[in-house]
Amino acid sequence: MAAHVIIGGGLAGAKAAEALRDKGHDGELVLIGEEPHRPYERPPLSKGYLTGQSARDEVFVHPSDWYREHKVDLRLGSAATAIDRSSRSVALADGSHVPYDKLLLATGSSPRRLPVPGADGALYLRRLEDSEAIKAAATSGQRVVVIGGGWIGLEVAAAARQAGAQVAVVEMLELPLLRVLGPEVAAVYADLHRANGVDLRLGASVREVAAGRVELADGTSLAADTVVVGVGITPNTALAEAAGLSVDNGVLVDATLRTSDPDIFAAGDVANALHPLLGKHIRVEHWANALNQPAVAAAGMLGADASYDELPYFYTDQFNLGMEYIGYVEPDGYDNVVVRGDTGALEFIAFWLRDGRILAGMNVNVWDVVDPIKALIRSGATVDPARLADPAIPLDDLT
Repeated sequence: MAAHVIIGGGLAGAKAAEALRDKGHDGELVLIGEEPHRPYERPPLSKGYLTGQSARDEVFVHPSDWYREHKVDLRLGSAATAIDRSSRSVALADGSHVPYDKLLLATGSSPRRLPVPGADGALYLRRLEDSEAIKAAATSGQRVVVIGGGWIGLEVAAAARQAGAQVAVVEMLELPLLRVLGPEVAAVYADLHRANGVDLRLGASVREVAAGRVELADGTSLAADTVVVGVGITPNTALAEAAGLSVDNGVLVDATLRTSDPDIFAAGDVANALHPLLGKHIRVEHWANALNQPAVAAAGMLGADASYDELPYFYTDQFNLGMEYIGYVEPDGYDNVVVRGDTGALEFIAFWLRDGRILAGMNVNVWDVVDPIKALIRSGATVDPARLADPAIPLDDLT
């Protein structure tokens, strides 16, 4: 009976185990996780769990007895150290070996380290314990400096500010989220954080992290009881590289999520997948990929025909701003931004277009519109910007 093995104890790994059982795999199923915890979701670590709105038990993908009931052999607290493709086995740090017929890499990603003196003592956010450490440190009256103005940095800043901490954010670019949203929409987040008392230091870089302070390149010194670094993540490709798989900004996979080895698949943060709709390889570092890709990988592992063509999706909650984003736009990959609604009131939808076609949409405090936005993107239809900007015209009537 076939043995299927999953390396990675996060959301993607857990959903792959679920999908394999749901799709009829009744053979051996092993899930290898480096951490001691059963698989959990990471968005709550910078959102509800960090702010105290979610209990610890809510972060886990399945109840503890789910794995026993579904005959999933959890190998936790012992990292995979090598893949031997010739013998079809995975070596673990505890010295054991796990044979496989089909293998899924769901190894995720790791935070980029800040390459300046003193940064070794900073906090990073990736694991459950990281979130707990930040929550314990970012309390009322504490001085928190967040280095990096991306999604993680801004969510940590918002959580710390709402907990009563004094917060500064240091970002190298002129606006937070500039590469993701462009100047037209990134300014909304800058205004939001300033309005909530966050000290934004933009166009700034860090020279040194020292005891009780962060030194910037321009000579400015920021008082800091706690320093949190959020300057991006890198895919965990070491196992794949050592095994001789094709790697380029992640593990390269086709639309079925199959790697250069037909018996090995990849899903989640680590997968750089060919997207049928976009016609290119993309690697998406968001929750929705880890949630949805495993079902496609599981189908391929079981010999079925499936491909992954879901549009990238992510969301954030910061202060009084809730947002969903659907679509894909590279920096400078658009030629127009159309806004429907009022950015000042934080109730609007922003659309990124190229040659009159919608590439992505972001709804801010406007709900139940993701599906029609997705339909507009997938249609590839040319839209009239004036009609797109008019809230009186339903999104369904634009094509």
